[in-house]
Amino acid sequence: MYDNALAHGPVSPTTDVAADVLRLLLPYHRTTGPGSPDPADHPETLRQIRRFTDAGETLVLTLPGFPCKSPNPAKVLSHLPDEGERLSLTFLDRLCARIGEAYAPGARLVICSDGHIFGDLIRVPDEHIDAYGDALHAMIQQEGLHHLDTFDLRAVHGDADHDTKRRLVTEAYAPSVDSLRALVRTDEETARLYRGITRFLFEDTADFTGSRSALQRECRARAYEVIARSRAWGELIAEHFPLQVRLSIHPQPPGAEKFGIRLLEAADAWATPWHTAVLCGAGGARLVRREEAERVGRLVLRDGRPSHFVE
Repeated sequence: MYDNALAHGPVSPTTDVAADVLRLLLPYHRTTGPGSPDPADHPETLRQIRRFTDAGETLVLTLPGFPCKSPNPAKVLSHLPDEGERLSLTFLDRLCARIGEAYAPGARLVICSDGHIFGDLIRVPDEHIDAYGDALHAMIQQEGLHHLDTFDLRAVHGDADHDTKRRLVTEAYAPSVDSLRALVRTDEETARLYRGITRFLFEDTADFTGSRSALQRECRARAYEVIARSRAWGELIAEHFPLQVRLSIHPQPPGAEKFGIRLLEAADAWATPWHTAVLCGAGGARLVRREEAERVGRLVLRDGRPSHFVE
């Protein structure tokens, strides 16, 4: 699995250091179609990397994600990070270390936790999002993941409450819902994202009392708001990190502005550690729904908290 792949020696150097760095990312490209192992097929990511390598500066990679756990107990173990986050963060830290082997100034990766930006839409309490973010930061410290940093909405707009911060960021950066509706009709990548988020919202709503069709309609409406705020969060990140290599936990086609990165093995290309549980078996660790892991695995505790399942 990933640990073995990352244990290999540095890539053979070429005259293009940026291409060498990108080759380290390509095995983990999360894409919606056939991927490409050729750095030339990813010109936007190559351009972003080259801005650092040409200047001889430490790469800064940003990854919006790690928002909070799904509110659906059938999918996750609790509202706190567990083995899925630990394995994912360890992978990202080791990936940065590998970049340092190919490029002496090295790399740092900023986890831009986006839970607060749409917490009300996904119906997760802000206190759960705070607890998740604090535990994530503690996990990075405890595991000695020296290449990783965190950034979230608490770093923005001073002491304002979360609702005010969400409103200020949305007003400043979010596209209109009407413009997103038009994009969904004309742009396949946006349509795919819309369908994926609608599915997540539908699956994560565990306490809806109406019909399935009514829930579907409500989730479709919320999906546009989630995408709008997610894009607002991306613009805010760009303001705070004007030089960045933009990563995404969502699948991205070759040549996109963001490079989709796969954190752990999963049958579903959209699966993330915060929507699933980890099931460890003979083939390694993979992401599955909690209810599936419970049927075939034994629960393992770490530091007294539910962590993952073992077959």
